[in-house]
Amino acid sequence: MNKVQVTAYVDEQHRLSGAVPDFIPPGPVTILIVPGPQEDDAGEAWMAGVAREWEQSLRDFRQDPYSLSDGVPENGP
Repeated sequence: MNKVQVTAYVDEQHRLSGAVPDFIPPGPVTILIVPGPQEDDAGEAWMAGVAREWEQSLRDFRQDPYSLSDGVPENGP
């Protein structure tokens, strides 16, 4: 039989759950577990830092919105 890749979930009680395609017959199977990608702490800290640094600028309503093509405010000359 060919290999079939299935995404499953391991819960807090270390139980594996997932769904397999209909063509897999009932009975024992062999499972190879490869942990999925997880966001590292540095990535989350970086995103939080950028959000903090840009928060004031992005909330400033006095800044005129410009389009990328003309460099002029969209709501006037």
